[in-house]
Amino acid sequence: MDWIQLAINTTSEGIEPLTGRLYNIGITGFEIEDEKDFLDFLENQTRHWDYVDESLLESKKGKTCVKVYLSDNQAGHDMLRLIKESVGALKAEDADGKYGSLNMEFSNVSEEDWANNWKKYFKPIEIGEKILIKPQWHELLYDTDRIVFEVNPGMAFGTGTHETTRMCIQQLEKYVYSGSSVLDLGCGSGILSIISLLLGAKKVTAADIDPNCEKIAYQNARLNKVDDKDFTVFSGNVLEDLQLKKMLGSGYDVVAANIVADVIIALAPDIKTYLKPEGVCILSGIIDFRENEVANALKSCGIEIVSRQQEGEWLCLIGKVLL
Repeated sequence: MDWIQLAINTTSEGIEPLTGRLYNIGITGFEIEDEKDFLDFLENQTRHWDYVDESLLESKKGKTCVKVYLSDNQAGHDMLRLIKESVGALKAEDADGKYGSLNMEFSNVSEEDWANNWKKYFKPIEIGEKILIKPQWHELLYDTDRIVFEVNPGMAFGTGTHETTRMCIQQLEKYVYSGSSVLDLGCGSGILSIISLLLGAKKVTAADIDPNCEKIAYQNARLNKVDDKDFTVFSGNVLEDLQLKKMLGSGYDVVAANIVADVIIALAPDIKTYLKPEGVCILSGIIDFRENEVANALKSCGIEIVSRQQEGEWLCLIGKVLL
């Protein structure tokens, strides 16, 4: 099996919050390079050294990063999507920049190659009772009565193959009806938004912190012949941007968020304001040991968990406004 080394650049102060977020999405092994530790080592151990290679000093200067290793297969690419979402959320919270750039570097393969190589692992897939997800570059060789969602995820990812996305789609089948209004928070490639429209939603609004997602989501909407007047995508930080919150509005039948536990907890106070009194929220990307923490945060903000779905260690929680 081939492996991809992903290095996330940070600071000594950023190591703990960064590794904590990675652990929460299921990554338990890290390789940490801390410039502070290296400099402390040199300061305290120079009596044992006659010579220190200058090239080594230069390579470590100003370098603090957390490295993870991802398998070069579908599971690895799904995990990359979660890493990007989680690191993006951490970066959005770090207004002072104390955690560093949080930029990502691929050392074993260029990001351009990664963007193309992953395609070989993405095949058409049936989800739930109604949906078939088909990559744009695949020809469907059989007839189907399912709703075909065609997608080119680009670097935003979100292909529908990960457990968290599959569960969201299955729940959308239950709760989206003809004429529904849907808000998709952390929309990525737009998969949940566009599938909601294909299921009959009248109006979908979406938002993502990554500005690339806006372009990719609209491209995927056009692939599926979605009318632009029915679909609006914003880029920005919904946790901090008050103007964006205002533009998102309220009164939605369904609020979907396939993000990570920490972001869902931070969003909890706003979710109730986005929903109609009888509306539902579909919340996924939650690792199982964070369930109670997420449920308690939602309950404290007036949202009660009415059902749950689990695949492996991942959870999807369905909430309604407490009456």
